[in-house]
Amino acid sequence: MSSFITIPNFKILLIIVIFNIPTANAQQGMDADAWMIKNIHSTILSQGQSYEWLKSLVSSAPGRLAGSPSSLAAVELTRQIMDTFGLDRVYLQPCKVPHWVRGDREIVKIINSPFIGDLNLDALSLGNSIGTGSAGLTSEVIEVKSLDTLEKLGVNALSGKIVFFNRAFDETQFNTFGAYGGAVDQRGRGPALAAKYGAVAALVRSVTGDHNDIPHTGATGFGADDHWIPALALSTNSADALSRELKRSKVSVFIRNTCKMMGMKDSYSVIGEIKGSENTNEIIAVGGHLDSWDVAPGAHDDGSGCVQSMEVLYQLKKMNYKPKHTLRSVLFMNEENGLGGGRAYADSSNKNKEKHILALESDSGGFTPRGFGFAANSDVFEGYFKKVNQWANLLEPYDLRLKVGHGGADIGPLKSQGGLLADLSPDSQRYFNYHHTRVDGIEAVNPRELLLGAAAMTSLVYLVDKYGLR
Repeated sequence: MSSFITIPNFKILLIIVIFNIPTANAQQGMDADAWMIKNIHSTILSQGQSYEWLKSLVSSAPGRLAGSPSSLAAVELTRQIMDTFGLDRVYLQPCKVPHWVRGDREIVKIINSPFIGDLNLDALSLGNSIGTGSAGLTSEVIEVKSLDTLEKLGVNALSGKIVFFNRAFDETQFNTFGAYGGAVDQRGRGPALAAKYGAVAALVRSVTGDHNDIPHTGATGFGADDHWIPALALSTNSADALSRELKRSKVSVFIRNTCKMMGMKDSYSVIGEIKGSENTNEIIAVGGHLDSWDVAPGAHDDGSGCVQSMEVLYQLKKMNYKPKHTLRSVLFMNEENGLGGGRAYADSSNKNKEKHILALESDSGGFTPRGFGFAANSDVFEGYFKKVNQWANLLEPYDLRLKVGHGGADIGPLKSQGGLLADLSPDSQRYFNYHHTRVDGIEAVNPRELLLGAAAMTSLVYLVDKYGLR
């Protein structure tokens, strides 16, 4: 007797159809998503406005340091642009920002060298530095490569001296943000630590792998109880020249700068919003920071991130897309020098009992996007990361990869809400050639690369809005 049971053909067909319904539905959903993401990319690459907006921002409001007239011009310009999108709401969110001014052009020079005589060095004051006063100061230079060396040298060796921090950007690292992280502590904390040992000023090698005469500014940190001293960045070529002379003999340097703090000022972040149709109080935010350093046109850092974030809402609105969650484009003020805008935004959001299921920041330049980095509280990260990886095959045709990341400085205060933070991760190889410099202009930005970043961000926003993260 046979062990096989005969089943009528129509029952076999019925079983096949029943068991394939979920697979068929899932495939149809994937096909629809693939079409939508292709449409997003095609539309933005052919009709995107990011580059035109960036040209306007950089030409109308360069040097947008928080508290400056240029920063307020940028606020008004971007508010007016977003007002044309037909969004549900465009508004300014107040924040308090420090107002630091650079003053006169800096003078830094080697003087009376037995080998080269006098030599001018290319330098910029670091943000938050104080000035020497109009007379300037002159002292012997002590070179160090690490912050630990300060303690080893002690007060006897450093008191009354100019400390020169000369740890180079590690060019062997593929990830230039890793190289930046390995060198930036000497700019951020070095001058304040040098002051504790009696140093009268600090010079810091620019945090870049490029070799040229362009100094890179950036913030340095002094606490309320610290002794504040003049702190300036040297171009890499100037740092190399100073280091060479120190190997041959003692070197004295003359410094003159007149920068100073002007107290706190009122400023604003700019926010555009499309209300969600189902989950109004659950937010998907995309953003960049509107401020830049005073010497920098601020095209890559971070005008690019701002216009890309504007493009997300602009294109979805043009497509008549009806989001389930409330979508926001947030142009944060004061990332460079205090995070006033990011903190004010998080405080307001918490007060209104909102939940950011996704906050996505673009603050790594307008270069070709390579993917996204993700971060969240440890108790929820694994689930979120598993969810977004279900979309990897939809993003892979655009060379977008998903990895563990950090989110971004402005959106960091939102982490306590328990949502997912993300950062757009562009190709990083050229970013630190322009970061915090006078050459960060529109000519450094490729229009197609900028638009690709906006399309990538729009695609991720679409997927998170449609499917959520649970």
